[in-house]
Amino acid sequence: MSNSTASDWTTGDWTTRPICAFDLETTGRDPLSARIVTACVVLFDVPDDDVPDDDVPVDDVTPRARNWIVDPGIEIPADAVAIHGISTTYARHYGQDYASGYLEIREALTDAWAAGYAVVAFNAAYDLTVMDAEGRRLDLPPLDGYGLVLDPYVIDREVDQNRRGKRTLGALCEHYGIDLGFAHQAEADALAAAELARLLPQRFPHLADLDDMMTSQATWHAKRQLDRVEYLQREGRDASDVDGRWPIRTVA
Repeated sequence: MSNSTASDWTTGDWTTRPICAFDLETTGRDPLSARIVTACVVLFDVPDDDVPDDDVPVDDVTPRARNWIVDPGIEIPADAVAIHGISTTYARHYGQDYASGYLEIREALTDAWAAGYAVVAFNAAYDLTVMDAEGRRLDLPPLDGYGLVLDPYVIDREVDQNRRGKRTLGALCEHYGIDLGFAHQAEADALAAAELARLLPQRFPHLADLDDMMTSQATWHAKRQLDRVEYLQREGRDASDVDGRWPIRTVA
């Protein structure tokens, strides 16, 4: 993937970058076929037209959330409804037209990147792949103009490799003492991911010394996925759905 339109924003001191937190709830687990049901984009504003100001503490910024419910145009499977609580009937009645909702979500993301925000998404390779795949399905260009992405899921697995237990958003929030609120509600998940993105470099100060977080996270994710493939193969299990690309899995 290319970062051509936002390359100036992918390197440098990422720990003071203003944050745009992002989360989707969808119709399924496969990011190449799942459709969006709900979405949230939360901007943590800073003064002077979105230019970071080191004199303003992160805790003093006011988040501005924008939420969407869209009609995916297909039946929402029962297992997906059990996770996020949005039924097919509810989405059809209250949901925005899918194409127009998708365009608004995409514009909110690309505008944030263009303004220098770091987009924080927990397990970004899922959410951003959904955005890219759904754009292609709607005959739009690939989502290839992105800037800095911060993925607390990938970062945590790298800096604390020996910790046992789950690495879900809920598990990380419990481990780091963050109040998740309503799990699998897009705004709550986005806000929790943003807190993790700010907390991790405080807990692991060496992270702040990494100038190119995009390359670092992509490398960490690829290695972790390769390790998983090797493990599954040793166990005689199918590893065909394991993918090491980050932050977007593209259609071959």
